[in-house]
Amino acid sequence: MGDKKLFIFGGLGLVAVLIILMVIILARGIGGGPGGSQQANLEFWGVFDDAGDFRQAIDLFQSQNPGIRVNYRNFSFEEYERQLINAFASGQGPDIFLMHHTWLTKHGDKIAPLPQNIPGQDRPLLTLKEFREQFVDVAEQDLVRDGQIYALPIYVDTLGLYYNKDIFNANGIAQPPLIWEELNEIVEKITQVNGQGEITQSAIALGTSRNVNRSTDILAMLMLQSGLILTEGPGQGTNFSATVGDQNVGEVALEYYTDFSNPRKKTYTWNGQQDFSIDAFREGKTAMMINYAHHVQTFQEQAPRFNFGTAPIPQISGSSSKITYANYWAPTVAKSSKNQIAAWQFLVSLSSRDGVTPYINASNRPPARRDLIAIVQNDPNIGVFSGQALTARSWYQPDPQAVESILAEVIDDVNFSRKSIREALRSAEQQINVLLF
Repeated sequence: MGDKKLFIFGGLGLVAVLIILMVIILARGIGGGPGGSQQANLEFWGVFDDAGDFRQAIDLFQSQNPGIRVNYRNFSFEEYERQLINAFASGQGPDIFLMHHTWLTKHGDKIAPLPQNIPGQDRPLLTLKEFREQFVDVAEQDLVRDGQIYALPIYVDTLGLYYNKDIFNANGIAQPPLIWEELNEIVEKITQVNGQGEITQSAIALGTSRNVNRSTDILAMLMLQSGLILTEGPGQGTNFSATVGDQNVGEVALEYYTDFSNPRKKTYTWNGQQDFSIDAFREGKTAMMINYAHHVQTFQEQAPRFNFGTAPIPQISGSSSKITYANYWAPTVAKSSKNQIAAWQFLVSLSSRDGVTPYINASNRPPARRDLIAIVQNDPNIGVFSGQALTARSWYQPDPQAVESILAEVIDDVNFSRKSIREALRSAEQQINVLLF
């Protein structure tokens, strides 16, 4: 009888040991580190970037994790957000998707933040401290909430100044402006208006909303440069009428912007009759425009003989800090994904120095990693924009599309004399606060 009991208990012990071993093996598989046994097919959706931009990063990750496959699918900008929403609603969403840096409030409920505890691994994939050390400040502002990392940046684009070198040379202008006062002087020097009041040569595409690409970003940047805090974050309202010192800087910024389309002002150089800003700049109808880095490659491809340059965005004279405006898309992991850990492992690999360098080279985008900025600062295409990433700013937006429409209406209200500058800003403030609360 004793031998029989010993046999039974021994058998149970063996079963228990086998179960424990299986749990450990499965846990390590779920962890899926380099050389792990995890099996997963990851669907990665994005916009603007081609599959070739990610090819080397995907190949590198798959060589280290042979059981994981990553398939990238590119969508047009016009359909991308709608396709994502519909796919998630039907349970057919991707594992990974590119989110606009302003989407965290609007789409945060669809995101699984980076896990800090992974079965079978003794340390997190990436800590918040490492995030801060590796990426520019604006990334934390946009992608981290309550200490949790919701996305990893692979690039950060910024607003810079484009200028037509031929027009500058013809007007004896040797250098692009460093401060707005210098830009004002250049505007007065270049602008030509005929006897009928028509602008025959514009100096810069500024002052209106509909025919200036990224007009609302430019206005927000001017407000940030002036010291206005557009909103503090979740649960905080916006205050366009706040004062800095003795000035209502929101009003000053809006007036400065709209003065470029006001015929009664010295800086009048643009109006609603002009061509769309990008086209006008490429065709030499305006000497300058403010925009993001991705237009460099577009101009080089569409107009290879176009003699243009790029420069840092002008700053306020005497300001102690330089500020420009950020715009970028960052990969994140869907809450509905059944392969969240594998997906985050890929994103950590993609955003690493070795993973993101080929992406930066292929896409010609300014890097978000601090250790790559110095390397590309002398690049003739993205160097200016890369250096600006260190001082780029953003702001908390409840619904980016709605905010853009509200700010465009502010510009129009002033230009068409529907409201005073103060009334237009108060109206915008009220509309945005409705979205915030």
